[in-house]
Amino acid sequence: MWLILLCSIIGGAVFFERAAYFYRCSIRVGEFVRGLSNLIQHQRWTEAQTECAATSTPVTRVIHAAILRHEAPRAELKEIVQEAGQLEVPFLERRLAVLATIALVTPLIGLLGTIAGLIESFVNISSQSGYANATDISGGIYQSLLTTAAGLVVAIPCSVAYSYLSSRVNSLMRDMERAGIEIVNLITDNRVSPSSPGSIIEFGQGKRSIRKSSE
Repeated sequence: MWLILLCSIIGGAVFFERAAYFYRCSIRVGEFVRGLSNLIQHQRWTEAQTECAATSTPVTRVIHAAILRHEAPRAELKEIVQEAGQLEVPFLERRLAVLATIALVTPLIGLLGTIAGLIESFVNISSQSGYANATDISGGIYQSLLTTAAGLVVAIPCSVAYSYLSSRVNSLMRDMERAGIEIVNLITDNRVSPSSPGSIIEFGQGKRSIRKSSE
């Protein structure tokens, strides 16, 4: 019983710590990227970096990694975003294995207590030459039922908590993927490239066409 109680305390502490962490990490990706779009369009990269640093979440850290290397080619930006997201995954999944282990182990601990209680009951019966009343065996049966129930009472909430936190991890990973795609598109679409087609190149082409027509 004491081991099951210890597991319940650890499981509760892990759940509340992770739930608080995911709450702090919550961010509206669309609104945040729209807020950065004006800065990026005007090439105000330092202010965009400051904005990301002021809101330190896994999503903003992915965006920040792309902004730091905004001059990189599009393919390299994609790799930067992907690597930044992969670095955040271990922090998102931290301690979730503890919940999964508790949800798996506590029913087994309860089953062990059940077996121990039944063994105690049979020992009481055998000590009285096979004759025992309900009082003699009720203690062992009570112990076996109590430990089984306690193990299930701890395992079921831990299983639910693990599923909930896993869904939060998946949601944040989708947000990071969305933010990465949007920031890469935003940077490349608003990039000022000296090699891009401009009026001078068009003028030269037009000039050559004029010369051909005049000839």
